[in-house]
Amino acid sequence: MKNKTKLYLLTGFLGAGKTTFLTNILDDLSGNKVAVIMNEFGKIGIDGTIIQREGMELVEINRGSIFCSCLQLSFISALIEMVDRNMEYVFVESSGLADPSNIGEFLEAVKVPKGDAYDYKGAICIVDGTNFLEQVKDIETVERQLKFCHLVVISKVDLIEEDRIREIKEKIRDINDKVHIVESIDGKTDYNFLEKNLIDEEWDCTEQSTNTPENKPKTLTLTYNGELIKAKLTKFLDTIKKDSYRIKGFLKFEDGWNQVDVVGNIIDYKPIDNEKVNSELVIISKIGVQIIRPIFNAWEEIIGEEMKLR
Repeated sequence: MKNKTKLYLLTGFLGAGKTTFLTNILDDLSGNKVAVIMNEFGKIGIDGTIIQREGMELVEINRGSIFCSCLQLSFISALIEMVDRNMEYVFVESSGLADPSNIGEFLEAVKVPKGDAYDYKGAICIVDGTNFLEQVKDIETVERQLKFCHLVVISKVDLIEEDRIREIKEKIRDINDKVHIVESIDGKTDYNFLEKNLIDEEWDCTEQSTNTPENKPKTLTLTYNGELIKAKLTKFLDTIKKDSYRIKGFLKFEDGWNQVDVVGNIIDYKPIDNEKVNSELVIISKIGVQIIRPIFNAWEEIIGEEMKLR
């Protein structure tokens, strides 16, 4: 009898550290048949480039949430495709703004053509230790992700005090009193959860998702052909970050190509080896299309070179 494919869902708000965590898991599972279904709100995928490695299957589903009706068929098709490829593990990294409340519907939909092919091992939610307590007050998605998860990984615990970690855990327990909680630094933790049954208590795994075509956030892609001065780009990002949920991409600077990541007030640059055709930034707006004018104004004032925004 064919073994079922182990399926994990990875959630967490924008910038919590999902991709870093997933990268460590993939390293831990080197030699196994592993696939990743990666979901991003932008028109172009950034994180897929980061996790791609030899022998791994990758499907990217962009321009919305996989839990929204707008991408429902794409997600189900990807799950069915991975069954046909006889994967041992499939990890679904959802967008940071995804509400996974209706994951049960997708698992049932796959059973129609493929039978009981997946062994759903549970949802892992990455919680940003530095920003969570502020996020959970204002953003419903953060609470929804916690309500429908089986393991919480508190990231960046090296950047916060013990009192704050205790406060975070108390808030998590208020939302989900059954969930397992672990801590992580640089995406590293004890990966023995891969050997455990995270779903050791019953819970209702299906509600209607709050992700709809109507409330989909505005995502913009800024493209630039040329070399940027890092100090100027930092000033530009400082100007627009307050109106953005997340900014990330790959850009060419005077010191070479860098991966750029903006979460809250933190702007992070990481040198990369592989070159790109153009510099690209994905910007997820907090204020909808109203962010377009501030982006153009700040770019013109600080950078002063031609770019494209779409």
